[in-house]
Amino acid sequence: MSQPGVTLLAHGLGGSTDLPIPYSYALIGAAWALTLTFAVVAFAWRTPRFDPDRPGRPLPGWVTRAVDSPMTRSVVAGLALALAVWVIAVAIVGPQDTGNALPGAFYVLLWVGVPTLSVLIGPVWRAVSPLRTVRRVLPVRALRNYPEGLGYWPGAAGLFAFVWLELASPDPGSLTAIKIWLACYVVVTLGGALLCGPRWLSRADPFDVYSVVASRLAVFGRNRMSGQIAVVNPFNHLRTLPVRPGTLAVLAVLLGSTAFDSFSASPDWRNFADGIGINTAVTRSIGLLVFVLVVAATFWGAAQATGGIDRARRRELPGLMAHSLIPIVVGYVFAHYLSYLVEKGQQAVIALFGLHDVEVAYVLSAHPAVLATLKVCFVVAGHIGGVIAAHDAAIRLLPKRHQITGQLTMMLTMVAYTFTGLYLLFGG
Repeated sequence: MSQPGVTLLAHGLGGSTDLPIPYSYALIGAAWALTLTFAVVAFAWRTPRFDPDRPGRPLPGWVTRAVDSPMTRSVVAGLALALAVWVIAVAIVGPQDTGNALPGAFYVLLWVGVPTLSVLIGPVWRAVSPLRTVRRVLPVRALRNYPEGLGYWPGAAGLFAFVWLELASPDPGSLTAIKIWLACYVVVTLGGALLCGPRWLSRADPFDVYSVVASRLAVFGRNRMSGQIAVVNPFNHLRTLPVRPGTLAVLAVLLGSTAFDSFSASPDWRNFADGIGINTAVTRSIGLLVFVLVVAATFWGAAQATGGIDRARRRELPGLMAHSLIPIVVGYVFAHYLSYLVEKGQQAVIALFGLHDVEVAYVLSAHPAVLATLKVCFVVAGHIGGVIAAHDAAIRLLPKRHQITGQLTMMLTMVAYTFTGLYLLFGG
């Protein structure tokens, strides 16, 4: 069996090295995306249907009591803290080469695994964050309130720092680079939490922010009146995404970085990067930043391109419609990193706990047609979810006479995201 971690060290997550989807699959997915977009715009409902205050179907009362139990939360937080200590110990005393378990735990279990769990059951990082646990047990009172004007900007900066390490740094698999990044993360996150209180963790911890964003597609939530855990409509749940400064920046970093990861594996990018004769890290850093800025600028411009509203309302539209990007982000991330979560995730667990007699089951790579189909389905499903959420938001926010024409630019922008995503997955 190949040594766990070898591929991980080669290129961070390396999701763009996945099997590309066949050309015919890309065309079929693009056709479905285009057709369904304009079907929604032309024939869908004309009054808003999604309401975050609408109660879901409550689960039995014991579920809420068990989840909210201080004992349950303490046990989960304690186990997560113990796991973090174990990862640190293995990273220090383990082999300082490709056999070290740290890259797998960092790039796969943390970066891909936590958001995946959040999509399934809710914002798990708030329950398992080791730094939140440490902050909770320290008898320290915050010295000042978190500046509300910062919003999610610190979280967006932290997310960009992570994707820069993975996609643009000179050696993303370097144990030293990962350890330095984690040390900076601990200092900034825990220091900010001691200074500004738990709100810093909710706004500035990149993993917390990512977990919250992904959790807005979960089918489990809480009824606002009773606080009881319930099965909810994800489209109602999407609208609970807090609208704060930096919300769009968070989503732009997530979508733009994933797109750049695919594009940077293409021959066009390699030929361009090799031809200009600039340091690779500089070239990749600029490319990553451009992709993030393009996503942010196109969505912001599409949200602004409508008539019949005053200037104040126009400024608010990008934030009020940002939740419609979440299905597209999650769909593309799943399409991009699915096999890495399933297969490299197994490698990461094997390396972390020394289970070297266990064989990795390559359940997806062994069935390329299934993998390609899943990729297309994730991208198209994310596109459909984004279009539906954007349509409902448009008819809720825009004047009646502009409800159709006002959302055409946004729909075309989402089609462009989907076509680009399919093209990059096809060419990657």
